[in-house]
Amino acid sequence: MKKILLLSDNHSYIDDAILKHVKQADEVWHAGDIGDLRVTDRIKDHKPLKAVYGNIDDTKIRSEFPLHNRFMCEEVDVWITHIGGYPPKYNGRVREELIHDPPDLFICGHSHILKVIPDKKLNLLHMNPGAIGKHGFHKKRTMLRFKIDGKQIKDLEIIEFER
Repeated sequence: MKKILLLSDNHSYIDDAILKHVKQADEVWHAGDIGDLRVTDRIKDHKPLKAVYGNIDDTKIRSEFPLHNRFMCEEVDVWITHIGGYPPKYNGRVREELIHDPPDLFICGHSHILKVIPDKKLNLLHMNPGAIGKHGFHKKRTMLRFKIDGKQIKDLEIIEFER
């Protein structure tokens, strides 16, 4: 079983409150718009990190992290990308591959809106943790915590902070 902390859209912001939750996880997954490598360096000081770059990320971040990150966690096929859309209106860059080879868990960021949506047609779970940074229109800063146990995704929690 793995305890996962999922975040996105730091836009260069990280603080001790975020790091407190990082330290409680087994792994941290980041869905892009990191903003500054100091964010991911601070996370990696504490826990293993899987991440992708987002549309605001510069060439230094893009050279360290991919656009798409697809991997297995326990028995769950995970795909993380920054701009992915939502069921059933996925972004054109990912739509065909999602239809032909859907993961069990599809994660994106970008919208700054926390959403967890089961896609019954593709038999996958879609997650967007919202935005944990202070830049953007969102009223609350959010991230997600959950466990992966074999093929099960369970104990999903929303973590919220005031802006």
